[in-house]
Amino acid sequence: MAIVISAERPDSIDARNLVEELEAQLAPLYPRESRHGYSVDELMVEGVYFVVIRDASTPAGCAGVQLFGSGYGELKRMYVRPQFRRSGFAKSLLQHLSDYARSRGVRLLRLETGIHQQAAIRLYEQAGFRTIPPFGAYKDDPLNRFYEKRI
Repeated sequence: MAIVISAERPDSIDARNLVEELEAQLAPLYPRESRHGYSVDELMVEGVYFVVIRDASTPAGCAGVQLFGSGYGELKRMYVRPQFRRSGFAKSLLQHLSDYARSRGVRLLRLETGIHQQAAIRLYEQAGFRTIPPFGAYKDDPLNRFYEKRI
């Protein structure tokens, strides 16, 4: 397994396909008002640093981080295809995005995730993220959880 993480435009074919797969998995679990993930266009407009992780040349997942000055970075559109889960890809994405944020003077990462994303919640909690109240423009929603971690 040769893991490669590369910065990529969210509108590239591989990135777009991964975001669409993520959205297709979330749609049956949450009503639209409880899904806060950026579209590909929003990722572009908001200047999200976006990466695709590959096993050799096969796209395995994606993730991004939106920086809010030096205050915090918010993880966006974290997704690993099912066949690549439990292989360290998500941890590699988290580490890469943490390193990116830290290199830009950001020492706090935040994220929002749905309550049905148990594998993601375990990953974040094992990585040291702790639950927090809603932040930024988010509202309290029983289908969402909010986390942060000092990096």
